[in-house]
Amino acid sequence: MSKKPSIPKGTRDFNPEEVSRRNYIFNTIKETFSLYGFQPIETPSFENSETLMGKYGEEGDRLIFKILNSGDYLSKVDDKLYSEKDSNKITSTISEKALRYDLTVPFARYVVQHQNEITFPFKRYQIQPVWRADRPQKGRFREFFQCDADVVGSTSLWQEVEFVQLYDAVFSKLNLKGVTIKINNRKILSGIAETIGAEDKLIDFTVALDKLDKIGEEGVKKEMREKGISEDALQKLQPLFSLNGTASEQLKKLKALLSNSKIGIQGVEELEFITDNIETLGLQTASLQIDVTLARGLNYYTGAIFEVSAPKEVNMGSIGGGGRYDDLTGIFGLKDMSGVGISFGLDRIYLVLEELNLFPETVSDNSKALFINFGEKEALYAMKAISKLRIAGIKAELYPDATKMGKQMGYADKRNIAFAILAGEKEMEAQSFTLKNMKSGEQTQMDFSELETFLKN
Repeated sequence: MSKKPSIPKGTRDFNPEEVSRRNYIFNTIKETFSLYGFQPIETPSFENSETLMGKYGEEGDRLIFKILNSGDYLSKVDDKLYSEKDSNKITSTISEKALRYDLTVPFARYVVQHQNEITFPFKRYQIQPVWRADRPQKGRFREFFQCDADVVGSTSLWQEVEFVQLYDAVFSKLNLKGVTIKINNRKILSGIAETIGAEDKLIDFTVALDKLDKIGEEGVKKEMREKGISEDALQKLQPLFSLNGTASEQLKKLKALLSNSKIGIQGVEELEFITDNIETLGLQTASLQIDVTLARGLNYYTGAIFEVSAPKEVNMGSIGGGGRYDDLTGIFGLKDMSGVGISFGLDRIYLVLEELNLFPETVSDNSKALFINFGEKEALYAMKAISKLRIAGIKAELYPDATKMGKQMGYADKRNIAFAILAGEKEMEAQSFTLKNMKSGEQTQMDFSELETFLKN
């Protein structure tokens, strides 16, 4: 008995409707990237292992899909190494390539490799799939698309201002209201750690702080104590847990809290620049909110940090994020190349739009009209009309077989094709067509010119 076909866990098939809806999101993001001056690049789906390994931390390395060398790869493993059964050592011998884990490290490699061809500042966008050997769950897959935009070669904070505007522009075009763009600064977190005397525990401090919305104030304090952060430090940290008010009010409180930290004050001033200019320029639908508990991969970011939250009525994690990094290309030998970038979470955005019923009804790759097939002569008559309609950009098709009309109408109905066109002997004699509205059942006879005008509207 043949085995039932299946796909790997964490991957998905997409039906025509899902692909059309995903393309609607892709195209909206692409158009906005282009509008803001970003240029598209693409990188290979797999990289040399040495390009990826060691760039995401120990946990990230475990989630990278390795590709076995072609041929008799085990012949290069000597008996002593094989007997040790150390998978890490053996893997480096039998696998020299890996599927890309994200788009950022390949982008850094691209910039370094093509630095003499690139005009800086370089504004690039990239929309491609990535792969992670993660545990699949809602909104998390092993194969998924990332939609990234980055600027490298500039330290100007106007780039951060533009990224806030870009987020707002995309979500406004998707008619997704109630989105919150949260912002923080890595320097502020460093300044807080310095102020409370926990510089040596910066990572432990921020990892715990980042969980505030999940485990609450007491949970955060408990975790910090377990990591060796003193009660005196926690006492100094207390104002942070009650930080509220407008952006300017929060920044004023932060300035007082960080008055003895040079790097902390620098972070506050950078946030002031971004929030003040956004307030002056205005946003269409999104709101900008300071969140000093936002951490997002501290080993990676060095300045502003962004995270985008879906509207409150939807139970969903972040649908976007990013931040400033001062030396990303340094991992490949090109120093002092500052950059800032953001990413859109396509799959989560899809789920949010679906839950809120925000996909336009027009988002479909369906044909607008199906011509009924009555026989060879009638089919040729129909095909002449279909060819002209296609030249005019109207999606139309002929049912391939001259079968029962009920079957052909049922096909149009199941495909959600709006109109059926009848072109039988009567219509051929009159050089006309009978258009049937599949929803109302109403039928109208018209000549080709009238048919084309009607289907265009």
